[in-house]
Amino acid sequence: MTLSFFDQFMSPTFLGIPLMALALALPWILFPTLSSRWVNNRLITLQSWSINRFTSQLLLPLNPGGHKWALMFTSLMIFLISLNMLGLLPYTFTPTTQLSLNMALAVPLWLATVIIGMRNQPTHSLGHLLPEGTPTLLIPVLIIIETISLFIRPLALGVRLTANLTAGHLLIQLIATAAFVLLPLMPTVALLTTTLLLLLTLLEVAVAMIQAYVFVLLLSLYLQENI
Repeated sequence: MTLSFFDQFMSPTFLGIPLMALALALPWILFPTLSSRWVNNRLITLQSWSINRFTSQLLLPLNPGGHKWALMFTSLMIFLISLNMLGLLPYTFTPTTQLSLNMALAVPLWLATVIIGMRNQPTHSLGHLLPEGTPTLLIPVLIIIETISLFIRPLALGVRLTANLTAGHLLIQLIATAAFVLLPLMPTVALLTTTLLLLLTLLEVAVAMIQAYVFVLLLSLYLQENI
């Protein structure tokens, strides 16, 4: 029986037990544990340098009030990168290809930024719904449009991450299937297809890292508007 290309995105189960929780918890086991020493080994040094660089770039546009989010944003990006990168290994499942998971991450964090803005500076937050100098006749229309764009933000966050990873996995599987079928028929074309597959895999590694960074960066920009 020929399986569908979309079967790889089904949530894994074992004896009827969903394994989504295991897929989400496994990456944390792979992270190197920090010790009491400043520099323990090269891996710890590289990890510390990467986290420091990312945190400094992420918090650069934020005022000191938003720096308390540094730990959450950094942990979220490391978590997303780990899930995306592990999903590129053979016979693995990528939880971030599930829209439900991405929305579960995007909606609460986006809602937290909105609630913070409404609590600390409600006038400034509501002012984003109506640009200054708007003609009187356009005020109701612009308020509706800006409100819709505000509520579309978490959907855009979740859909962007899901669509990019899903498309990449499908392309890899399609090209790998084509190379496997063409190998006995046209070895030269199969070799070229395999080369394209390797290049696409490298591109997917970059996409897995960039999409995690973009997800957290957009959340920080939403926070910047409300603090």
